[in-house]
Amino acid sequence: MAAVFFLGPALSPAARLSQPAERAFETYITSLEMRLAMQHARPDTYVAALAREGGPQTDAERALLAGAVQVEPVNGGSWQVSGGLLHHWRAAALVSGASPQDMLALLRDYNHLARYYTPEVVSSGALTNDGERATLAMRFKKQRVITVVLDAEFETQSGLAGAGRGYSFSRSTHIWQVDQPGSTHERRRAEGADDGFLWRLNSYWSFEERREGLLIECEAVSLTRDVPAGLGWLITSIIETLPRASLEFTLTATKNALATNALRRHR
Repeated sequence: MAAVFFLGPALSPAARLSQPAERAFETYITSLEMRLAMQHARPDTYVAALAREGGPQTDAERALLAGAVQVEPVNGGSWQVSGGLLHHWRAAALVSGASPQDMLALLRDYNHLARYYTPEVVSSGALTNDGERATLAMRFKKQRVITVVLDAEFETQSGLAGAGRGYSFSRSTHIWQVDQPGSTHERRRAEGADDGFLWRLNSYWSFEERREGLLIECEAVSLTRDVPAGLGWLITSIIETLPRASLEFTLTATKNALATNALRRHR
């Protein structure tokens, strides 16, 4: 799970998801998943954060191994496509005392994700679950200039890849913007005919056990509306900062949950 949102001003005009924007997202996802398949095929490239050929460690690698959460844009982080914006960010962290089995159990705790990811995740639950594959329903709440509540469903695929490695892929199938959440007038807007805060969201976790601890990495790709004409001065900074901040929150919350569970296990 990784929530990456673009939140515009309360009075921004409504947007509509277009077929060109959908195609751009799907084309990009196809390319990304092909790259991940090749990345996961080799032990020395399984996690991109440390997938380099020899040479001295970079400052970022040293900081990661020292316990920092590392966040970086992929392909520039955000860019325009026909009818929308694509966002791609990657983050990694090292967790001492955790195992791939711990990470998998956390990501598969579908009915209790709000316990780990509050306040961004309000509620969650598995609609179907056969172990390796599940259908997950979630409610997100995000505040940035305005408060936005979104209901979403995801198809997830997760498992262990042998030799201390694992993965979890989450692909959005439905995302609804919710008006007046929690009230008697609560309603979902039609998919793709809303304010365009989040139309698509896919998350890709890779994790492996190392001598220093469990290295976890998440790549999040989202599709949102474009910047409304005349409002770029107001929301450009949001586009640039919010995807990074949301992914950093997700990695930090995951790291903290794994560390807490590891401490409890060793008491």
